[in-house]
Amino acid sequence: MGANLKEVRGRIKSVKSTQQITKAMKMVSAAKLRRAQQAITQMRPYANKLNEMLTNILSTLDGDTTTTFGTERPVVNALVVVITSNRGLAGAFNTNVIKKAVALIEEKYTAQRNSGNLTIMCIGKKGNDFFRRNYSDVKRIDEHVEVFSDLSFDNIALISQHIMDEFEAGTYDVVEAVYGRFKNAAMQFPEAVQFIPVLKEETEGEENEKSKVKADYIFEPDKESLLKHLVPSILQTTFHKFLLDTHASEHGARMTAMDKATENAEDLLKDLKITYNKARQEAITKELSEIVGGAAALES
Repeated sequence: MGANLKEVRGRIKSVKSTQQITKAMKMVSAAKLRRAQQAITQMRPYANKLNEMLTNILSTLDGDTTTTFGTERPVVNALVVVITSNRGLAGAFNTNVIKKAVALIEEKYTAQRNSGNLTIMCIGKKGNDFFRRNYSDVKRIDEHVEVFSDLSFDNIALISQHIMDEFEAGTYDVVEAVYGRFKNAAMQFPEAVQFIPVLKEETEGEENEKSKVKADYIFEPDKESLLKHLVPSILQTTFHKFLLDTHASEHGARMTAMDKATENAEDLLKDLKITYNKARQEAITKELSEIVGGAAALES
């Protein structure tokens, strides 16, 4: 019985220690989340409006004015950018993003993978570790894994500009991004979007009459000069949003996971304390019984 009590005491001590760690991690994630959430909520309306404007402009271009980033071509070579976090303990966040990327590859780019024309760019260690183990037959770009240490626009723009340069050079015919879209601390969604070429607005059919109305833009200077600078700038902003969304999602998911772990530890502590008290009472009862039995034996 003494050994049992010692074992329960050891478990109680271990759970309390774990609970302190999860509480600390929750507080750290909450502090980081506030900054990350502020960054994405401030940027998202701006990025969404720019992207809406870009798709509208590309949909209204005349035949004599084009941009490489809005031109669709037969998909021979594809690049999939998978954006996960560097660290775990964030619930199912990274797993969900990776599952989304795997589904995209298996359903849409099987032919490119089989022919050796699929490339995966991993941003974040968790995604890089998974694809290194499970997709060793696919070309990978992993020099940008550690980018979360500096999420400034200028630093992220170097990556997006490299991707755009490769697309213009014909290295890739399509670029897709898979990331974690942040909604709030408790809700994050894996999302796959086509980054390049930019999808044009649908102008046919009767499902959306509003989409048939084209915006009448006045270009100053000429269209060609404006598009040369405007389109890359908007694409860089969009790519930056992917990283900020994922960063906020990571901390939201970790804060939620650590909060749940702390609650589970508290429930476990309650059960262990009940078990400990029962075991101690049994030990005391047994000792009393032995004393009473010994006294009765002496009297007889």
